[in-house]
Order: sequence, then structure tokens, then C-alpha cells
Amino acid sequence: AAPSLCCAPPYSTLKLTFSPPGAGRCRLSKVGAARRLPPARVRVAVRLRPFVDGTAGADDTPCVRGLDSCSLEIANWRNHQETLKYQFDAFYGERSSQQDIYSGSVQPILRHLLEGQNVSVLAYGPTGAGKTHTMLGSPEQPGVIPRALMDLLQLTREEGAEGRPWALSVTMSYLEIYQEKVLDLLDPASGDLVIREDCRGNILIPGLTQKPIASFADFERHFLPASGNRTVGATRLNQRSSRSHAVLLVKVDQRERLAPFRQREGKLYLIDLAGSEDNRRTGNKGLRLKESGAINTSLFVLGKVVDALHQGLPRVPYRDSKLTRLLQDSLGGSAHSILIANIAPERCFYLDTLSALNFAARSKEVINRPFTNESLQLHVLAPVKLSQKELGPSEAKKARSPEEEEPGNPESPAPPASASQKFSPLQKLSSMDPAMLERLLSLDRLLGSQGTKGTPLLSTPKRDRMLLMKTVEEKDLEIERLKMKQKELEAKVLAQEAVDSTEKENCSLTVLRPFARRAVTVAKPLKKAVVLPLQLIQEQAASPNPEIHILKKSRKRKLEHLDASEPNEKAEDCWELQISPELLAHGRQKILELLNEGSARDLRSLQRIGQKKAQLIVGCRELHGPFSQVEDLERVKVMSGKQLESFLKANILGLAAAGQRWGPC
Repeated sequence: AAPSLCCAPPYSTLKLTFSPPGAGRCRLSKVGAARRLPPARVRVAVRLRPFVDGTAGADDTPCVRGLDSCSLEIANWRNHQETLKYQFDAFYGERSSQQDIYSGSVQPILRHLLEGQNVSVLAYGPTGAGKTHTMLGSPEQPGVIPRALMDLLQLTREEGAEGRPWALSVTMSYLEIYQEKVLDLLDPASGDLVIREDCRGNILIPGLTQKPIASFADFERHFLPASGNRTVGATRLNQRSSRSHAVLLVKVDQRERLAPFRQREGKLYLIDLAGSEDNRRTGNKGLRLKESGAINTSLFVLGKVVDALHQGLPRVPYRDSKLTRLLQDSLGGSAHSILIANIAPERCFYLDTLSALNFAARSKEVINRPFTNESLQLHVLAPVKLSQKELGPSEAKKARSPEEEEPGNPESPAPPASASQKFSPLQKLSSMDPAMLERLLSLDRLLGSQGTKGTPLLSTPKRDRMLLMKTVEEKDLEIERLKMKQKELEAKVLAQEAVDSTEKENCSLTVLRPFARRAVTVAKPLKKAVVLPLQLIQEQAASPNPEIHILKKSRKRKLEHLDASEPNEKAEDCWELQISPELLAHGRQKILELLNEGSARDLRSLQRIGQKKAQLIVGCRELHGPFSQVEDLERVKVMSGKQLESFLKANILGLAAAGQRWGPC
């Protein structure tokens, strides 16, 4: 048997949705689950229609003959002395009735719908072979669709009666695939619909109309007008030829009345395929020819899908056609499928009959893997009361109601143990056998009804809760120790700052006295104050060279009112570093000499000069001659004006701070 690529979806995981504290409920969301079943082969039944009036001419010998209830033979077109034999699950001859076909092939598989499984019935065959008659029939001889709906509704009424474990509901949808467009026959104005696939591999059509039906009268009220919306047309072979593939989808939803409140969903696909057409015999032109091309194309893709499943190919071309995309569950999918191949006895239909029999023979080898589509819906669980000790301080505070905790009074007394509530949530449940889950829930309700004072069965164990509370207490103690250590460090820092401020004040007074006795020359202050080290200021103040002056400009008004109790930093803020013009000129001269005579390595000793700028300066000097002034660096594009100003300040002050290596002006 050919392996199938569409297997049943894996078991889904359970998801919990909890209400906030005080809401009083815990609900388990709807969760899908699949119970795998043994593989099921696609069952194939062949129906041979009788001769149509006016078609039996001089030679009324049929080209097909039944051998027994499961086999038939057809003439071999290569050798008229031989016949080709086919074996199927059922064969219905010319005299078979609608009831024979329904009770023999369709009715036995309807029971799978009540088990949450999918069922699919397909009518296949060439145009004029009687597919629509098999599926719909007539008022005197109803076909598969009305008989199946009548029995299904009767089964749902019996199984969903009061006192039975399941409540059932039935809905129907009706659509057609016309020229690769999915049209809703219950709502023709909805337009072309799309076919989607959910996370579990189920095929669905968003926006498709669903009508609830409780009786066969409800079904007729919706189905008969919708059948009139199906596209049909006249050809030479059939006055009411189906120009589209029609699909009737019936869903059976089941809800369990008792725990664990399971839900099941079974789908019934009743599919009337349009027949393949030979345009030379049908005489199709214009629109009919276009419709015939779309029908034959979709049936050709259907044959490719069956061949791929039969041969076990790695890719099955379901997506090459809207029809095969919709039949993904029916062929190689999750449905119990039966194919009713309709054939004609006339010799003019020989090639179409032979093609239909070959397709049916290949379809018989396709393996489906049905499964029970089941989900779980838990009701609201009753709250379980716990004492304050079992809840813990943080949990007890969350469990208090707004009436028990007054706003604006954070120290309000805790409510009594009977008023504190904690609910019994189902925590961290994975996929579980429904029977086992039902036993756990019943035991939990039993413990709650007996007034147990312990931890609920499915709640957090007491041992884990105590370990968690102990860990939290240890963390709180560690945080308190860190806070105390931080306060000690802050006190030490404040004491050290007080000692440092006293020492700085004494040093500043020592430095100020020599400056008060020296005659200084005040130059124009720099834009930005530069603070030199205290040791360098003391050395310059005691230096015997009176020609070079590094001065501080004081704000006398602030210094006169300076209080000894104020921090020393305020006194220092009243001084700004100034450099005499002689020092500036001497520094510019030294920098110019270095620019004209120094190598690239010497130039890199200057601040703001890197490897690239040093090479540029040497290159410009060799090309244009020596620099006449430092500002020539801006002219030869070595640096901008702002960069030149920063370059002069940094190098003059840097050389001055290095120990006055230049000598007297």
C-alpha cells in the first residue's frame, strides 16, 4: 500500500487560562486532541447505469458486464477476444436501486461521525454517467444526500436525547468549485472564497456560510434553494450537465454533559464531481468550452494526486487545484472515504468507462489515516479555602478582597483565615488521557466537598511552597545586609571628604600669600579656565625668574567675605589660570621651530598631532618651504582654525606644565 503524506495531527497540549486573584474562577480553554485509529483504505464502489432511452441502436450489447457483487469485466480494446477484469469493494449493476447503493456502501460509515471522525463520499465518472442522480436522485428515488441526511439527523436526535451522555448539534454548508473559484451556494453574493489549513492540518474555508439544521425539513429549506444556484448547462450528451464540482459539508458537534466535558467534531463531505468531457462529442463552444477545460484540468490534477499516493511519491500535488486542495482530507487524509465510480454501458462511452475504472482501481490502493477529532472543555472549578499560614504573606495579601483591605491604610489587619481564599488551578498539565484527567478532577472535587484543610490535589505541593518561601526570606536578609554595608561606606566617605577639605584649605592659604607680595602682569584671560596641579603652582610661585608669569586672577569681593567654615572648593573657583604674552610668544616660536626643523617623529610629540598630520606637515614643508608662522598650518589645509587654536593652547600649556624648558624670553 502506498504511504500517505497526510497523517493525523499530533496530540495537542493543554492550555490553562487563569483569572486574576479575587475573580473566583479558573477555566481551561478548549484544546484539541487526536486519538489515532488504524489506517483505512479508500473503499471503491462501481455503479453501472442502464441504457438511456434512444442510445441503444442497432448494437445494444454493453461493453461492461458484471461478474459478481464485487467484480466486473470490460472488453479489451487491443484484443477483442480478451476482457479486462476489475475487483472492487462493491459492484452495482443496471438493476440496482438507490437504496441498494446507499445501504450497501454509504450507510455503514455514517457511524464514524458520532465518534468525532470525518467521512467522505465522492461520485466520480464521465459526463452523463449518472453521478448527480446517484447523489441527489429524484423525489421518487432519493439519492445518497437526502438518505444520508435523514439517517444522520435521526441518529443525532437519538444520541442527543435527554439522559444521554452527549449533546449533539448539526450544521450544513454548500459550495461549488466553478472554474477554479470557490463559491458559497447558500450565499452567492459572497464571491470567491479561499481554502486554508489550520495548525492541526484540517482544511477549512473562512467565511463559508453555516446553517444549523435540527430536522430534515430544515435541511430541505436551505438545500433546495442552494441547489438552484449551482451552475448547470446543456450539452449534446446531457440537458442538465453539471458545470462545477458541488460539495455538501455537514458538521456534527458533540458536547459531553458530564466530566471531563469532552467535545467532538465530525465532518461529512458529500461530493458530486463534474464529469470529464470529450468536446468532440459534447459539441462545447464558447463558455461551455471554457467550463469543460476547467473541469478536465481539475480532474487531471485529481488523477495526479491519486497516482502520487498510489506510488508513494514524496510530493502530492494537492495545491495544484482547488478541488484537490479541498479533497486533501478525503484522499490520503483523515477521512473514511468511499468513491462511487459511475460508468455507462454504451460502446460510445468505452474510453471514458475504461479511464474511470482505471482511476477507481488506483484509488482503491490509497490509504487514509483517520483519527478522532476531540477537544476538552473544563467547567469552572470551585474555590478552595486555605489558611493564612498555607498561603504565605505575599499570597495572602493578593487573596484579600477590596472590602477587606481599605485604601490608604497599608497596616490594616489581615483578614481571618476563613476569608482568605485560594483557588485550585490546574498547573502545567500536558497531554493527558481524558479518563485519567477525569479521575483526577473527580478526586479533587471530592476532597473539596469533604472540607479538607490541606493543599488541593492539583495545586502547588506544600513542600515546594515552603522551599520557595525560605528562599525569599534568605534573599530579603541578604538585601538588608547589603543596605547596612552601604550605609557604613557612605559614612566613611563623608568623614574622608571632611578631612580632605580641611587639608585643601590650608594648602590654598599657603599658596595665596606669595602671590599677594609679587608684582604680576595681568593678561587677557583664556576662554576656558585651565587648572594646574598644586605642586606646579607652588614651584612657579617660588621661581626666581620674574620674566615668565603664570598668574591667577582673583575675585576680591568673594575672597574678602570668604568664611572659614565654607568648603575650600568655593575659594578655588575664584581663580583662573592666565599666561603672559611673553610666554605665549615664546611658545609659538618654539612650536614654529619644531614645525620647520623636526622630523615626523618629533612632530608626533606635539599634542593634537598624529601620524597622518605629522606626515602632512613634513610634505607641505618640503613642497612649499619652511613655515613663516604657525597659522600657515591652516593655509595648507593641515588643520582648521578651531583645531589650530586648540593645538596652540594644548602645546603651550603642556610645555609650561612640563617644567618651563624654554628658558627666559
